[in-house]
Amino acid sequence: MNNFCKWLLYKKLGWTKNVTEQHPKKYIICLAPHTSNWDFLIGQLYMRAEGFHANFLMKKEWFFWPVGVIARKIGGIPVYRDKKTHMTSQLAEIARNRNEFTLTITPEGTRSANPDWKKGFYYIALEADIPILLYAIDYESKNIECTRTFFPTGDIEADMTEIKQYYKNFKGKHPEKFSIGET
Repeated sequence: MNNFCKWLLYKKLGWTKNVTEQHPKKYIICLAPHTSNWDFLIGQLYMRAEGFHANFLMKKEWFFWPVGVIARKIGGIPVYRDKKTHMTSQLAEIARNRNEFTLTITPEGTRSANPDWKKGFYYIALEADIPILLYAIDYESKNIECTRTFFPTGDIEADMTEIKQYYKNFKGKHPEKFSIGET
């Protein structure tokens, strides 16, 4: 499967990668820009091509039969936005108690322009004391990039500004649907 995904992603589809960061046993992947459902497919191909697995959060509406069965099988965790579930604390607790933990989150929380990024990924990393790998999917250059590991300091405003700045030059499939807001 790894070789097929490598062939499809890198040879057939023409994507490249620039990943300089080590993947520790526990980490959060902050993935942006997220402007298309194609981001999910590119991400899944990339993970399989590179031989690692990450769980991911997805709105509960996608967990209908048979899509929900498949989504769970490949690591999907449904998010119930209409309920207060303390999901960030629960995921931080899971991360603390496991030997290995990888979770991918798209902080925009939508495929539309949203300058007010969700901060759950940040709080999970802060509470679990794990790093955040900043991954970008750049459609303009057809490059998957991760050249920064971020360690939350607890100063959420300063940290979110710094994280958003990392993504300022990346272009999503639909660039008009990506915003880092005023930073």
